[in-house]
Amino acid sequence: MLQFNEAQQLGRKTLFIEVILPMAISGTYTYRVPYDLNHQIAIGKRVVVQFGKSRIYTAIIYNISTEPPTLYEAKYLIEVLDDEPIVNTLQLQLWQWMAEYYLCNLGEVMQAALPAALKLASETRISLLSDRNLDKSELSDKEFLIVDALELQQELRVSDISKLLGQKTIFPLLKSLFDKGFIHISEEIQEKFKPRKKSIIKLNDPYKDPENMKALFGILEKAPRQLEVLMGFIKLQKQQPEISKSELLESSGSGAAALKNLIDKGVFIQEDQIVSRLNADQEQLAAGFKLSEAQQNAHNEINSAFTSHDMVLLHGETSSGKTQIYIRQIEKVLEQNKQILYLLPEIGLTTQVIERLRKYFGSRIGVYHSKFSDNERVEVWQKVLKKEYSIVLGARSAIFLPFSNLGLIVVDEEHESSYKQFDPAPRYHARDSAIYMASLHQAKVLLGSATPSLESFYNTKIKKYGLVELKGRYGGVLPPAIEVVNIAEETKRKIMRSHFSSVLITEIEAALSRKEQVILFQNRRGYTPFLLCITCGYTPKCINCDVSLTFHKSSNKLHCHYCGYKQEILNACPACGSTRIEQKGFGTEKIEDELQLIFENARIARMDLDSTRARNSFQNLLNDFEEGRIDILVGTQMVAKGLDFSNVTIIGIISADSILSYPDFRAFERSFQLLSQVSGRAGRREKQGKVIIQAYDTTHRILDQVVRNDYDAMFNTEILERRNFHYPPLYRLIQLNVKHKDINKLAVISWKLSEVLKKQLANRILGPQAPLISRIRNYYIQTILIKIEKDGISIQKVKEMLKQTLATFQSEPNNKGVYVQVDVDPY
Repeated sequence: MLQFNEAQQLGRKTLFIEVILPMAISGTYTYRVPYDLNHQIAIGKRVVVQFGKSRIYTAIIYNISTEPPTLYEAKYLIEVLDDEPIVNTLQLQLWQWMAEYYLCNLGEVMQAALPAALKLASETRISLLSDRNLDKSELSDKEFLIVDALELQQELRVSDISKLLGQKTIFPLLKSLFDKGFIHISEEIQEKFKPRKKSIIKLNDPYKDPENMKALFGILEKAPRQLEVLMGFIKLQKQQPEISKSELLESSGSGAAALKNLIDKGVFIQEDQIVSRLNADQEQLAAGFKLSEAQQNAHNEINSAFTSHDMVLLHGETSSGKTQIYIRQIEKVLEQNKQILYLLPEIGLTTQVIERLRKYFGSRIGVYHSKFSDNERVEVWQKVLKKEYSIVLGARSAIFLPFSNLGLIVVDEEHESSYKQFDPAPRYHARDSAIYMASLHQAKVLLGSATPSLESFYNTKIKKYGLVELKGRYGGVLPPAIEVVNIAEETKRKIMRSHFSSVLITEIEAALSRKEQVILFQNRRGYTPFLLCITCGYTPKCINCDVSLTFHKSSNKLHCHYCGYKQEILNACPACGSTRIEQKGFGTEKIEDELQLIFENARIARMDLDSTRARNSFQNLLNDFEEGRIDILVGTQMVAKGLDFSNVTIIGIISADSILSYPDFRAFERSFQLLSQVSGRAGRREKQGKVIIQAYDTTHRILDQVVRNDYDAMFNTEILERRNFHYPPLYRLIQLNVKHKDINKLAVISWKLSEVLKKQLANRILGPQAPLISRIRNYYIQTILIKIEKDGISIQKVKEMLKQTLATFQSEPNNKGVYVQVDVDPY
């Protein structure tokens, strides 16, 4: 009776909830809870709320209290969507830290964290899933009306459906239709996801009676094909409890028409089941492998380092067997019944690594990345929430999954810039966010790389991280021989063929004759970077950005790589009318094209952003190369990231100068990492590989350090430069990109902002100045850089001051139309 009274009192209590809305507003927003929903609310659940005059959003409950807001009257929340929270308190703590550390809003973090299908809003688009054979009889009247409308019109907005039904509370209906597999939910028009279905064939109840079955055999004597299907079903029924349509057709050897006739006659019933879109096949765990002596020592050292450090850096050469050490560490954490997050910098890498890990862990491992459809991402989210996955392998967005019991985070290739999100906010770094996330779970972090970032290696020097080094390649394989070829000298002697030195061509010919494979690296996609009129010097540029247009032969158009603008290729110069237009420079398309002229019989493919846009294109390309259907693979930096091919013996770097001469303080560090990683793809089994680096400046110190594989020398020279010129890891950076459509107003506004900041931070402010690309998507850009020393000043106080300054600055009427983009730890 007491419990009933308490429940009754709670039901009549006025409660207020603070919610996170999926938009860039500062802080949370408060709503009043209707009495009849008091028992349904909980932190982490989704609720439907109205924000503004008519917009409806899905928000996340952040806090519950009895205190009303003081500045405005709280509106009532409309509906509670979930029976159980879909976001846990540890996730909300991570979101709060990211908002504070990266100077963005909680709503922006929520936007990045949740799959679109969990964020219904007025403008969210709803469409029917194609090829549905679902039973509409299970739908309610209103659900049937929505499905009916969607069959007439391919896509509807949530606001349209709300008008159709004449009610605001339609989110529970959409959630029900989504759960039943009828609809697809997207924030914008995207390629529609088609669910994987399995047609199950069942014998209709009357024919389970022996007498009826005997009579059926007599009837089907004149229909031999149908009889074969029936016999096939009976045979399979003895072997397995469930029979799929494809299995029955294969077993009986009859066509689909015979089966359809039996279904029409009521002998069989066909049930279409939606099965998991994820690869959940239970694989046999491979027999336990043995670590080499060097690997075992490294494994033991990691265990020892974890007793005194929460973060350990595994510095292992390329092909030294780091993945096997990760597996041993994962096994150790699984014994404690804890979860593991395995981060990789590129979606493409997951395709190779997942095959390795599934050999050991079977269906206990899930995969999560942005190439999955919204529906698939929701499915992974739910499986992590229910602890159905012990291990999750994914790209940077996987840090947002609802882990509740993390024991280990592995950050493979931790030096990669792909871990940093550049746009939109939050501009977070997944490695750094994972370290904070691990502290919330009291978990360990294992960072791995053959060429660690200066930040991570510096942290080992100051004893913040533990350090374990793994020397030598696995199995005693010799490192590749590296030869630097002087392009200027080869050009002078007239032995260059197109962009290929005589040395590179000779090595490629030898590799092809031995039936071995070749990877060629050129860090620029497209055919040629720009066109040039020889008569007047005109170069076609993007109409929206201050950048020349790149010619792509595949589309026969000029492309802007910043905004997507395209235009037809020029036949004559629009400035002077001359037809003397030349293509300057070269990208992966041109390399692929010219290789085919030199090696006519070779099978050549290209791996870059343009050739891997389709959903499974990356996987298909890797499979073809791994199975020997491709002889030469031409690629951008995608080919440098941890891929493992046993038959690759020759690596060619077409132009090292373009990487070394990039105007950025990290250029030399990145050049060393990229060249070393590309070189590491050669000779990864019993054969020693060879690397040919083509360059004009063959005496550059970075090339010398790459040839000697001398990471320590690179670190020591770079850290000295960073100390002298106030750059990370000894200083922190915050970059402000000030944007406006008027270049003159931008100059005045950005100068005013820098002067305000200089009054508070003095010579820690650099700029404003125009960046390398000073206009993108019709917005002119000025950059202000803030350098903050790690000792003697509180970074939290600097960020708080910056937040207040920007809020005041952007509220001034004269600064209307300006947009300030904050990037903490620009990478």
